[in-house]
Amino acid sequence: LLGKPTIFHFWSISCSLCKEAMPELQRFLQQYKNVNVIAVHMPRSEGDLNLDAIQRMVQKLSIEHPVVIDNKLTLSDAFNNQVVPSYYVFDRQGILRHYQAGNSGMKLLQKRMQRISGEI
Repeated sequence: LLGKPTIFHFWSISCSLCKEAMPELQRFLQQYKNVNVIAVHMPRSEGDLNLDAIQRMVQKLSIEHPVVIDNKLTLSDAFNNQVVPSYYVFDRQGILRHYQAGNSGMKLLQKRMQRISGEI
C-alpha cells in the first residue's frame, strides 16, 4: 500500500450512519482515484457475523473497493478502533495523518484529504 495515500474505512451492516455515509464516501472516492481504500467490516452484534448478509450489503451499497471481513476483530483491535463509521488516513509513506469517526466524519475527511493530496 506504500506509495499512495490509503484510507481504512471501518463500517458495519448494522450501522445506519455507515449506510447513510456510503454514497457520500463513494462520491468522495471519485475525486481521489490515486488513493488506496480498504473497507473493514467490523461486527457490532451476532447478526453482523453473517457473511451472506455482508455480501448482500456490499452489493446493495455498491462498494467497489476491497472489503476485509473482520469477524474476529483482529484488524479493529490492531487499530484500537471501537466506532463505526471511522476513517484512518495514511500518507504515501504509511504514516497515520488523520483519524475521524462518527457522523461528521466525511466532512472532516474531505478537508484532510485536500490537505494531504496537495502533498502528493
